[in-house]
Amino acid sequence: MLNESDLSSYVDQHFQRTVFRLETLDRYTVDSDAGNVTRYLAGDPAPAMDVKGPWLQRLSQERAEGKRRSRVHVLHTPLSDYLRYECEWGYAYTAGAGEDIFILDLAQHSRPQELIDEDFLLLDDEHVVVVHYDDEGRFLGGRPLPAEEVPRYRQCRDATLAAAVPFEAFWQARPQDWRVNRAQAGD
Repeated sequence: MLNESDLSSYVDQHFQRTVFRLETLDRYTVDSDAGNVTRYLAGDPAPAMDVKGPWLQRLSQERAEGKRRSRVHVLHTPLSDYLRYECEWGYAYTAGAGEDIFILDLAQHSRPQELIDEDFLLLDDEHVVVVHYDDEGRFLGGRPLPAEEVPRYRQCRDATLAAAVPFEAFWQARPQDWRVNRAQAGD
């Protein structure tokens, strides 16, 4: 099992053209969020750029180099507080920096037969790492899979991308979840 540092090195080593990520959890607990979830829910101003800024710069640089990062988050509306945070203070920023983000809402779309119920990374269509989390969404480790497993994960990627909608369209269609509108409604 790869720890966080080892997983980062593995991705750096095998990511030459594309990284696809499938997300399946309703919540991720990430220490580097620097309290942004709490700040978001409290109505505080925008996310802490001292933490988020370097990642956004990296995404922009990778895109400029012709590398492509994409993800599908499989979820079920209505959105939890965490998923609203992730959309508004996470995806809105990373999509703007060059990541292609898609949402597969299983409340609105039938479940693709090829969907795999675990988070994973697919690197350059050749390497798969299943990413494990505890019940609170904390990273436990990544497990690289043998090459013969890769076609199944490619099929999952293709099926979820075909069924998902671009993040921007998903988010624009959900003004009831925007923090400013929820505050005005008294939520």
